[in-house]
Amino acid sequence: MKRMIIFLFFAALAVSAQAGFEDEVIFSRSRTEYEMVTLTRRIGGLNRPWAAAFPGENQYLITERAGRLLFIDENGHRHEVSGLPDDLVAINQGGLLDIVLHPEFEENGWIYMTYSQGTRAATATTLIRARLDGTTLVDVEQLFTQDRTSSPGRHYGSRILFTDSNMLLMTIGDRGTHPERAQDPLDHAGTVIRLRDDGSIPEDNPFVGNPRYLPEIFSYGHRNIQGIAMHPITGEIWATDHGARGGDRLDRIDAGRNYGWPVATPSLNYRDGTPVSDTRVGFGYVPPVFEILPTLAPSGLAFADASTFPRWEGDLLAGGLASRQLQRMVPAYGPLSKFKDGQRRITIEGPYLAHSEILLINQIGRIRDVRTGPGGNVYILTDESNGGLYRLTP
Repeated sequence: MKRMIIFLFFAALAVSAQAGFEDEVIFSRSRTEYEMVTLTRRIGGLNRPWAAAFPGENQYLITERAGRLLFIDENGHRHEVSGLPDDLVAINQGGLLDIVLHPEFEENGWIYMTYSQGTRAATATTLIRARLDGTTLVDVEQLFTQDRTSSPGRHYGSRILFTDSNMLLMTIGDRGTHPERAQDPLDHAGTVIRLRDDGSIPEDNPFVGNPRYLPEIFSYGHRNIQGIAMHPITGEIWATDHGARGGDRLDRIDAGRNYGWPVATPSLNYRDGTPVSDTRVGFGYVPPVFEILPTLAPSGLAFADASTFPRWEGDLLAGGLASRQLQRMVPAYGPLSKFKDGQRRITIEGPYLAHSEILLINQIGRIRDVRTGPGGNVYILTDESNGGLYRLTP
């Protein structure tokens, strides 16, 4: 009996430790170049969280890569959500990955998630949607799975972006073992795909009707996009893509374009440091808007909310894993004239990166996700065994 009482006492302590929001101030009134900000840890004790969504006031849905979906209610209590697919396989970089709410979530209740589907021998990046009934997923529908499985563990991509109420983009990595797949337009690896919200293929996709391309493909030649965001005014799509050793890039994603991986890249091979390609930029391949150096190891990407951070209007907030950074990036638009050798003028058309600022570095760990959430505040997830959800506020 005494052992049982002691067990129940410590069990109660463990539950209470999971209850309530932490709201631990990491720093207060820190001055950046243009804004004064405060960073707090809202939720701690997360196991390798991958993405967060906001179903209600002070409510959170958080995916953990190992295969757990958490619902945190308005009182900060944590509930594990049941009903995830049985074929979810969590190995290395794979597992339960992105989560977003339908733009009309309050009316239809749809929640969209990506995960690595398959067996311990072979997996594919897969998109589902479901509704939440209490703490159980219901009406689960598989909307898409990539056409070819791969040995599990690497480069799933897996970010979801709604461009309007009926259309979404989803990133798929090159899956790591055969990078050349990103140049095969009959392979989903290394692509951004475009679907309707029910998983069907829009007729105005750039390659519909062309037998040499899969109709879902919106763009290709990517390595492993894990950050994607839409400009709130122009509707432009921006993404951050992992290079190998070097070659991380900021891109504007345009329909039907080839972004070059692995035939046009400055990346070096991990094994011996030799160039992946003999060209950095090639004809017919879209060069990066900016080659991110030193390495960012890019993750989540979001546009700052101008009503909350007015002096960051139009700026991107980019997370970094190995770099443990949050950067503010300022896209600008051409033409921009440069001089070479003091004589010949070079004019750059289109977007370029005008400025960047490191907002966080080595303060909270590996940054996995960056989202603009309720109130226009910035929410950040850390990819740690004791990860957390952080909130950046004015």
